[in-house]
Amino acid sequence: MQADDDKVPDDGMAGALILGASGRIGRAFRALWDGGLWPDVARPLWHGRAAQGRLPDLVWDMANAPLPPPLTRRPQGVIVLAGVTRGDAAAQAANTALARAALALARRDGLGPVLICSTAAVYGAGAQDHVETGPTLPISAYGRAKLAMEQAVLPDLAGQGAVLRIGNVAGADAPLLAAAQGRVRLDRFGDGRSPLRSYVGPLTLAQVMLALIARHAATPLPPVLNIAAPGAVAMADLLAAAGCGWDWVPAPATALPRQVLDTARLSALVALDPAAGTPATLAAQARAAGWRPVAAP
Repeated sequence: MQADDDKVPDDGMAGALILGASGRIGRAFRALWDGGLWPDVARPLWHGRAAQGRLPDLVWDMANAPLPPPLTRRPQGVIVLAGVTRGDAAAQAANTALARAALALARRDGLGPVLICSTAAVYGAGAQDHVETGPTLPISAYGRAKLAMEQAVLPDLAGQGAVLRIGNVAGADAPLLAAAQGRVRLDRFGDGRSPLRSYVGPLTLAQVMLALIARHAATPLPPVLNIAAPGAVAMADLLAAAGCGWDWVPAPATALPRQVLDTARLSALVALDPAAGTPATLAAQARAAGWRPVAAP
């Protein structure tokens, strides 16, 4: 099933197949495409679980339906955004089923590489930057579910793609999502600081994913990659750059003051803009991808 796109004529070229394009990051990617900011001339193939709203290129209930018919346009690679972020352990277990379904489709139709999105939450706490070969001690149900997904699919993914442990995505992260609804309540730790995190803007994320797909054509990707812009960002600094107000609240004992990813492995594969991780750039990319604070005109 092909989608009509009024902005760019169909020239026969297909970009990446984006599974789970109706989620937060998928909607951000679609906004970048609609705004002429997508970092590729080839239009992505958008997947949705149901034919609602804008018609997807591929309609498929990944968790419950058999594999769909092959696409009529061959994608350059597969980006698996599909996942479950909320609910109890049973609901979160669907992350493994969704990843396996994506791999089954790619295997049947000879698609690749396959980039399966995981999360920095698999690492848990840590005073040092997290490396891909380091310990994984998730403290949230989401982190545990994504780690279980990784362990289930990595044997089948070898040489065919990579699991991406993604840091906070600006505009799809907790503080900016909260700012889109009203004033933010922000954790403050004993040293007076807000949480420190690895961040990536939606445009940088798209650029990195497409660069990894192209890179795989020459050299298979490592099985696990941290994905974030250079440096680390205090949430208070990001909110300030985005023009959002907040109220401090004491950080609970379970809050993580620091979760920062080591991106040396990624930097060896993809050239990262040193300014991509600044609060101003992250806020600008979030806006370009459709995020708006509640007070915006």
